[in-house]
Amino acid sequence: MVFDRSRCETCGQELGVRDLIPIVSWFVLKRRCRHCGAKLSAFYPLIELAALGVAVWAVLTMPAHLVWPTACLGWVLLVLSVIDIRHFILPDVLTLPLIPAGLAINWWLGPIALVDGQLLHHALGATVGFLGFATLAWAYRKLRGREGLGLGDAKLLAAAGAWVSWSGLGSVLLWASPLALMVALAAGAIHGTLSDKLAGRSAIPFGPFLALGFWLTWLYGPIELGRLG
Repeated sequence: MVFDRSRCETCGQELGVRDLIPIVSWFVLKRRCRHCGAKLSAFYPLIELAALGVAVWAVLTMPAHLVWPTACLGWVLLVLSVIDIRHFILPDVLTLPLIPAGLAINWWLGPIALVDGQLLHHALGATVGFLGFATLAWAYRKLRGREGLGLGDAKLLAAAGAWVSWSGLGSVLLWASPLALMVALAAGAIHGTLSDKLAGRSAIPFGPFLALGFWLTWLYGPIELGRLG
């Protein structure tokens, strides 16, 4: 359950407030569960540090009125990335609310968008993002006879379209796809399964790369290819 109470993975005991103070609890409890003494992974303080990094990044990058929406977006994308890495799933309860949130943020930035058609561009971005990726997933399944891309990725790309408009979708994929390929090749080289990676027999979660592309495009805008030459 995405919103279940935090528990020790060893004894299953619910963790209280004093167990969940970011970073501090991990050190104060000497990296062990207060209830059963099991060793706690460094994964937890690292995620807490990443969440802090997201907030600082938002503060340093965005104007004051967009800091909170941007930080909240970053935290949701961070959670989605961790879930996808660990379980190969992007929960609807987190991805789908990002779509109306993106449309609402862009309306809030300028209600005139309803008149000049800009909000329509973001709605179109959500539609194109979902249908484009869902079509690609369907084509992969037909050609390869197995699942390769999930609808969770399509929903996340739809959310990206709602936030960065249809014109930003290309940038999201330009960030995500090469990074995913590099990680797959590096993992293949390290673990001696490069041929499996290239043949598509070993799965990697694509959600974290989409999330990063989404985040960077929201922060810095679409990539201008003309400036890369």
